[in-house]
Amino acid sequence: MNDVLERLRLEADGSPEYGRLLAADPDALAASLSSAGRPLWSRELAAYRLGLAGDRRAFEPLVLLLNHRDPERCEAAAQALAVLGDPRTARAAAALATNTLRTAYALHPVRLLAALRAPESVPALVATLDRLLAPHDPYWRVALACVEGLGALGDARARGVLVRAQSHPRLAVAATAGLGRLAAGHPDA
Repeated sequence: MNDVLERLRLEADGSPEYGRLLAADPDALAASLSSAGRPLWSRELAAYRLGLAGDRRAFEPLVLLLNHRDPERCEAAAQALAVLGDPRTARAAAALATNTLRTAYALHPVRLLAALRAPESVPALVATLDRLLAPHDPYWRVALACVEGLGALGDARARGVLVRAQSHPRLAVAATAGLGRLAAGHPDA
């Protein structure tokens, strides 16, 4: 949390709005999300604080940030969405993770799906990984996150795709470990 706040403080570049948003109550934070002309850092700060407070008014802004091209914004949004507890989160993360046009930005939605352990998690991770196992696919980090997430989830539906992932040098160790968890019946081992 402190890393996110420090990054946003630096982006605010001395703006007094930063201090106001840090001290604002949930209603003021929510109002700032719908105010026109706000810089991105202020919207992120308001959404992040609301998300960590469990205020569902942060859901839509956080999902937009989860799909942002800046990995730091995606990571902060994923942290807040994991805490938020909104039942729509897993569906939104699954939609972002499986969107073939946004694969370059799917790392944090994939990690969020694994952390949520929702019914949507395994099918979305399997579908995403299956697509990324194509030869010379450039998104190996997203594929590795899928493999690690599937291994942590320990669901037998992932067996086939994890076996195929073993043939990829960058995925082999994690895929073998995930298969070991499946065989042992200990998803968190």
